[in-house]
Amino acid sequence: MLSLITSLVSVLYIAALSHASPLEPRAPVWTFTERGNSGIVALESIIVSPTLALFFDKASDDPLQINNHSAWGALWNLVTDEVTPLDVVTNSFCASGALLSNGSMVSVGGDPNLFPGNPAIEDGTQGIRIFEPCDDPAGVGCTLFEDPTTLHLAENRWYPSAIRIPDGSLMIVGGAHHNLVFYNDIEQGAATVEFFPPKFGGVPRPSEFLKRSLPVNLFPRQFLLPDGKVFMVANNQSIIYDIQTGDERILPDIPNGVRITNPFDGSAILLPLSPPNFTPEVLVCGGTNITDTTPVTSISSQTPASDQCSRITLTEEGIKKGWVVERMLEPRIMPELLHLPNGQVLITNGGSTGVAAIGTVFDPVGNSNADNPAFTPSLYTPTAPRGRRISNVGMPTSNIARLYHSSVTLTPQGNFLIAGSNPNDMTNLTASVKFKSEFRVETLDPPFMFVARPRILNVPSKIGFSQRFTVPVSIPTNLRAAKIEVALMDLGFSSHAFHSGARLVFMNAQLSRDRRSLTITAPPDRNVYPPGPAFIFLTIDDVTSEGQKVMVGSGAPPPQTD
Repeated sequence: MLSLITSLVSVLYIAALSHASPLEPRAPVWTFTERGNSGIVALESIIVSPTLALFFDKASDDPLQINNHSAWGALWNLVTDEVTPLDVVTNSFCASGALLSNGSMVSVGGDPNLFPGNPAIEDGTQGIRIFEPCDDPAGVGCTLFEDPTTLHLAENRWYPSAIRIPDGSLMIVGGAHHNLVFYNDIEQGAATVEFFPPKFGGVPRPSEFLKRSLPVNLFPRQFLLPDGKVFMVANNQSIIYDIQTGDERILPDIPNGVRITNPFDGSAILLPLSPPNFTPEVLVCGGTNITDTTPVTSISSQTPASDQCSRITLTEEGIKKGWVVERMLEPRIMPELLHLPNGQVLITNGGSTGVAAIGTVFDPVGNSNADNPAFTPSLYTPTAPRGRRISNVGMPTSNIARLYHSSVTLTPQGNFLIAGSNPNDMTNLTASVKFKSEFRVETLDPPFMFVARPRILNVPSKIGFSQRFTVPVSIPTNLRAAKIEVALMDLGFSSHAFHSGARLVFMNAQLSRDRRSLTITAPPDRNVYPPGPAFIFLTIDDVTSEGQKVMVGSGAPPPQTD
């Protein structure tokens, strides 16, 4: 009997050791991965092809060189993690941008300052920089076009924002005429809206909203709505803007005095649009409760940021109800909100205290107006019950601070490219500085990056509105396909805690009985998804494919009127 008990204990002990073995495969988890050196501070980023991201910095003294001076533009290869400098003419510091209907990337606005180390640089406040569609996977032969003498904005704009509208052109909003110390003001504020290519006679259109939202209205957050109008939020105020008439409908203020535009940066996102109604909802998170009359010399780098998220449904009933408040897991200044192809929202980057901008509060940390970086991302699930939408369970923690002048974008590969951070006047790698100029690039990789993934094997080069089209797919046998989601996405232009133009539209899709093809219905019109480039992602049982690039509409340059 004793020998039997001894044998049984031995078996259980061996089984326990086997279960605890470090060699046992672990379930895939969210992971931060360092990818290399960007060469310039990537304070702005946008995906310009299936294999390339474009970075912009200010004209500074970054280590990456071109034509015997520091570069302030670069292409990042998403496959090889290599960087290639671009020759930029005007100062792109604190610019914005978006994609046109023909696929060209347009960067607008910038800084007037000229840096002695780059003698060829020109004033960027009226800058228009065009990167045409690039077919070479490594960007060979692909260049940035500028001609400041003949191609420029109608008004000086530093810290503007830009989105693509239903005719495929850009709507450019706000900013300042010159770089400011901290707050915007009535004399220097660009309280107007203009378009590229120009429309309505090319004359900037005054905006009472931009005057009313001073002095905290730089980088106004704006989104195209499914009725063709534009939602805007700046400071703690919001409106719906009629592109054709310029009329502004005043909406409820963000609750509790929370302010969410620069220099009190929170972030904002248009939640996924779903058929058949494509009901628009906007989420804003972070920012600060500091009043917009507080002198900057009375603001501390240790003042807690806001943990508030506010959500509004932009229907008559939703507007009457107003903003609904939720809470993040921590306060955040300068966070970014980004779509996942499955409809969730990533909350990442920023700090827990302070405000945006550099060296203006009474107790900056080195040069940084913010402190206590938020190193752990969270996920927001829009369809979950209120109070249970935000979680960081299973999320990794970075050791790289991403504060002022950082950027992040979803990639066609399905992970997030994170770069930049430079709360300093110029490149600063001084050992005693807590928040140095950051050149390390990392990705935040979702668990599906480490498992067998579904694949879209081919897509049409162009899709029309309401078009039904069929694509071949490959689905791993372990996926039951109990849940199928097809997302049409504009990945946006990341600058100063906001993704100009970011958009996710779910499309109806039917999987064939043999699981080898998917029949998809495109969005119904140019208001739901403005004509231009997109990536299609297939998510099956929460495992997401790589994105396939497609052109929505004819691919013609703007304005498109068909």
